[in-house]
Amino acid sequence: MPQISPLVTGDPRELGPFRLSGRIGEGGQGIVYLGVNDKGEQAAIKLLHVKFTGDTIARSRFARELKAAQRVASFCTARVVEADLDGDTPYIASEYIDGRPLREIVETDGPLTGTVLDRLAIGTATALTAIHHASIVHRDFKPDNVLIAADGPRVVDFGIARIIDSTGTITSRAIGTPAYMAPEQIAGDDIGPYTDVFSWGATIAFAATGKTAFEGKSIAVVLNRILNHEVDVGMMPEPLQSVVRSALSKSPAERPSADQILLRLLGQSSTVGASTAVLTRGVQVASDDTTPFTRVSAGSITDKPGPATGHGAAAPPGHGSGHNTTGSAQTGSAGPAHPGPGATGHTGGSGPHNSLQALTVPPETGGTPYPVTAPGGPARRRRAKVWIAVLTALVLVAAAALALAMNGWPQLAFFEQPVPTRTSEQESSEQGPFDTVVDKVAQTGRIVIGVKGDLPGVALQNGDEFQGFDIEVARRIATGLGAKETQLVNIGRDDRARALADGRVDLVVATYSVDNSEVQFAGPYYVAHRDVLVRAGSGIDSLKDLEGKKLCAPDSPAVGDVQDKVKVEPVTAGDYAICMDLLRSGGVDAVPGDDLILAGFAGRENMRYKILGAKLNNERYAVGIKDGDAKTCKAVKAVIADLYDKGVIKQLLTRQFAKVDFQPELKVPAMETC
Repeated sequence: MPQISPLVTGDPRELGPFRLSGRIGEGGQGIVYLGVNDKGEQAAIKLLHVKFTGDTIARSRFARELKAAQRVASFCTARVVEADLDGDTPYIASEYIDGRPLREIVETDGPLTGTVLDRLAIGTATALTAIHHASIVHRDFKPDNVLIAADGPRVVDFGIARIIDSTGTITSRAIGTPAYMAPEQIAGDDIGPYTDVFSWGATIAFAATGKTAFEGKSIAVVLNRILNHEVDVGMMPEPLQSVVRSALSKSPAERPSADQILLRLLGQSSTVGASTAVLTRGVQVASDDTTPFTRVSAGSITDKPGPATGHGAAAPPGHGSGHNTTGSAQTGSAGPAHPGPGATGHTGGSGPHNSLQALTVPPETGGTPYPVTAPGGPARRRRAKVWIAVLTALVLVAAAALALAMNGWPQLAFFEQPVPTRTSEQESSEQGPFDTVVDKVAQTGRIVIGVKGDLPGVALQNGDEFQGFDIEVARRIATGLGAKETQLVNIGRDDRARALADGRVDLVVATYSVDNSEVQFAGPYYVAHRDVLVRAGSGIDSLKDLEGKKLCAPDSPAVGDVQDKVKVEPVTAGDYAICMDLLRSGGVDAVPGDDLILAGFAGRENMRYKILGAKLNNERYAVGIKDGDAKTCKAVKAVIADLYDKGVIKQLLTRQFAKVDFQPELKVPAMETC
């Protein structure tokens, strides 16, 4: 149990609904208290230092930490139970984890072995998978931020976590604990989920050996070993040994994703992402120390009908639910200045973000690795060894001021991922001889489908993997056409028609509304309605209840649809991620848009939302095909009709959007003419 110090003169005795009983830790940015509410629930409460309460930058970082933590579904993490960022004493209260830091356990009791080590690896991999599914990079994964509680390990402290931008990476300075940094952090390269994977490998190596994987008497020695030395993991059993070895690869492209680590440790196939059922199984294995652990056969962990997205799905008892989670404010310091044992609770956060963007998570070693070039962004900078040596020296100097690094956060850059180009040889071999997509599939068994990658619940990219309603529809269409190999690529809105025309993609399934462009449309596969999203229980049950209310106003024709019906106060926002932040905080009362897209964004939240059902206008989402390919158009229409007839569309909609009070359109749509 963490050491609790008594309150001192000047400490508050109450914060919100909590009575404070002691101090868990203190750092440069804040203090962490132990509190209890009227229900007897204990919480670790991080309070921003009084000297920072008037500092808008510090408050902003504190708010971003909360947003990052709330996005993560509570699988082996700790949930947020209360927060107040607007008062004179800003605080974040998270579930109190009555456990010891992994570092303390190993240093006191010795290395972990056998089942105990397996459970640690699986529990932390489960947490890391949930974090990455929320498009978060932890950035400071280490033994001090893993608490071992009665119900298993928990990953804590999102103080310097960052929300990933649309490139799938974060351009960052070297922030983190030196001995657990990844090579790209040291080199100043872009970081991503693969960075956390390296830190995870170093943490598990420490647990198994009792020694810091990259140990040294000076920071220069530590950094040199991270860049140039291999870790001996021969004492670990398989498959943990090979998993940790690959996680510690110097090149991000050679590391597995957190999903693949978890799946491999559970004995599952790692060719697809980890589902909610897999995450739940990870929690069960990590928390049960009474039943001998055996890996189950590949493919035997399956989702039951219902919300099976792994974002906000129901979690096992004792692990919270939804996104109501955080790992901040548990043990040790609350600021960035104490990287030693117990140093959790940093008060950093993410910069401006377009949440729900693509992660750069690779498939298992042997498949397509992490792209070395950030999607759509500038090429990942490769340092020569001489340059690395110079940079290491610079980092050594900078390390002395590591705590000050929190004072300046780099800006996130937003780039759209381009559609991968093909060589002329590929185009001639795959496209040239075929008059239609149906012919190509019949002869090659392959199909390339353009999709979106930034719409939660609809089409969200996670590294090389995609998930969501559109994605499932695309895969079923491909199967219905006879494809044995389906390639999904992220395609921009303005590039759809051109990509179809020049053969880079065969079909486009990307909330592609039927328009007057030079494209053949098959479908629709769904008829969306322009509608309005509100908080459940807000008292807004119809459009007339919006009279005089604040309406978020992104770049969407739905804004005008609402204004035509009722007088509202528009609040301009750059995108739907910002609208959701405003709706969650009470900055606006409603968000307009296509019901499917609104339901996808709302489905990630820990709060409950509903769609009014106003049905202001229709948007027909259809499959884009190269103009003139009537044969493929007719075949796709037949597949879509079959999906409705067999109830597959209803099943997919229920699975993706069950958390939202939403009545999707389930009638078979009137099909376009081929």
